[in-house]
Parts: sequence; C-alpha cells; structure tokens
Amino acid sequence: MWRRCLTSLTFSQRQVQPVLRLIHHKAPATRPPKILITGGLGQLGIECAKLMRSHYGNENVILSDIIKPSQAVLENGPYIFADILDFKGLQKIVVDHRIDWLIHFSALLSAVGEQNVPLAVRVNIEGVHNVIELAKQYKLRVFVPSTIGAFGPDSPRNPTPNVTIQRPRTIYGVSKVHAELIGEYYYHKFGLDFRCLRFPGVISSDPPGGGTTDYAVAVFHEALRHGKYTCYLKPDTRLPMMYIEDCLRALLEFMRAPNEQLKRRVYNVTAMSFTPEELVDQLSKHVPDLHVTYKPDSRQLIADSWPQIFDDSEARHDWHWQHKYDLKNLVDFMVKDVQENYINAPNGQP
Repeated sequence: MWRRCLTSLTFSQRQVQPVLRLIHHKAPATRPPKILITGGLGQLGIECAKLMRSHYGNENVILSDIIKPSQAVLENGPYIFADILDFKGLQKIVVDHRIDWLIHFSALLSAVGEQNVPLAVRVNIEGVHNVIELAKQYKLRVFVPSTIGAFGPDSPRNPTPNVTIQRPRTIYGVSKVHAELIGEYYYHKFGLDFRCLRFPGVISSDPPGGGTTDYAVAVFHEALRHGKYTCYLKPDTRLPMMYIEDCLRALLEFMRAPNEQLKRRVYNVTAMSFTPEELVDQLSKHVPDLHVTYKPDSRQLIADSWPQIFDDSEARHDWHWQHKYDLKNLVDFMVKDVQENYINAPNGQP
C-alpha cells in the first residue's frame, strides 16, 4: 500500500518543469527601496530625488529638509520636515515610512562652515552621528557624500589617490574625514552598509551655495546676466570638477552596486580638472564680450590645499564608474540650463 502511495506521488521531469515555471513566473518582484533624502533642498537633493523617482517611483523617494519647499517641490513627490539633529524625529520617519536607503546631504559647505564653526560641528558631525546610528539601528543602506575638501596641504595634489594622508584644514574637511572614518568603523564593527563618494566641485545651474568651487557656477549666472564676473580664485587654480548629471549618476550606480563588488566603502570620483581661466575661455565662445577680473580672497587658501587632479581609478575598476561630460559639454549644457531656468524664466523665478 505504501509503495502504491509513493508511486502516486512520483512525478516525471516532464510534469514537474511546467509547475516550476509557473511558480517562478508568479513569484512577486522585489519591492523597490524606500529612500529618504536629508538636506533635500540643497544643490543635489532635488535633482537626486528626480533621478531616484525615475527608477523607483515617486512615492518611494521622500525629500526632506527644515526649509519651506516651493510648490514645484511639493508637486514632484513626497516632502517632509526632517531635522537631522532630532534623533527621535528621524526614528519616527524611518519607522512610519519603512525607509530602506538614507541619502544624507545635510551639511554646511566649506566657505560657510568657516564663518560659523560651532554650527558646522553640530550639523556636519553631530548630524552624521545621528544618521549613522539610525542606519545601524534599522539596518539601512546609508550614503554620506565626502569631498575633495577632505584632503589638506600635506596630501599629494597631482594626482590625489584614494588612500593617502588627508589632514584637512577646514571644519568642512575635518567633518568629512570624520564621516568617512565613523562610517567605515560601523561597517567593520556592526556590518553597516555604509557608502561614501568623495565628490569634486559639482557644477549645476542652481545658484551657488557657499562652496569654494562655486565660482564655476557663479560665473555662468553673472556672465549671462551682466557679461562680467569677479573671480575670488587665481586664474591658474586647478581643481577637480564634474557636472551634476555625472555626479548623481555616480551616486545611483554606487548605491545599486552589489556589496561584493566594493573593495572599500569610500571612493574618489571625478570627471575633469580645470582652472578659472580655462573655464572662462570656453564660456567666452557663448559670451564673446565676457570680462572677468581676478581678486583672490580667503577661499584661495582653501583651494590651494585641495587636490588638483583626482585619481578615481579604483571606482572605475571596482564598480565601472565612467563620466560622460567633459569641459566643453559642461559649458554647453550649463549655458542652456541657466538661460532656460533662470535668465529667461517667468518673473525671474526658477
């Protein structure tokens, strides 16, 4: 009798395969990550949200900040208030919205940070502590951007490799080295999925926000509005740069890269290096009568301690990073963006 029962439960390979195919076909797709972006109304946040929403859906990407958003921001997808210094508030957001990825943009930039060091310490250091601990507690994948400003005058400048002496001399740079090290520590100690890219100067059509490399944004606005610009760096000051589209694509590709591909948690990424003089030469093709004068100020000292050429060969090898925009493409797109979104915008509103 038992033999007959077992015989009745025996399936041929031909019978089993269609069943397996049916089961495989009906298996539910993996849920897209739910993403929280802090400091979302800064230079990178809004465009990062647009890119992430195009891949994961509008409702799965939540933009946050402590600033009142424009109507356009509200219409583009979820926006909430989030203070990175309020740990319990952050916990509530992660639990209520079932967050999986946290992209942490909140920070005071280099020039602004030097003017208010205590505030920079709170935002750039205490804020990172909260975000890292939050990510550990809820097993989030967390991204914290770093910068060329994480290097200092003792670092090799041409090229600057991924691992070398850093020792920056701005509170912005010090806070970014701290973020890199605390993130790596939590990765090794607790298994936190911490990811960090050192960005160069990022060029976008948004008005400058207080960074040392922001001359490369301000010059487009001033040149296209007034035909002249006063640059606070020397004409031969070479710094690494990238267009915002390359920057955000690098972030997305890095966040999606399988853990086993990543040989380290912090990578340099870049696209090009140029001087103010080289940028002005290229911009003059669009604004022939452009007049630029050079009056270096305290930001020159900061720029002189930063890399001139950024070595991102490890990112290109490990997770296949490739930039798309060179200096000519960058200038062409920036002229178009600033003209359309600012110069020719109705009522001067972007």
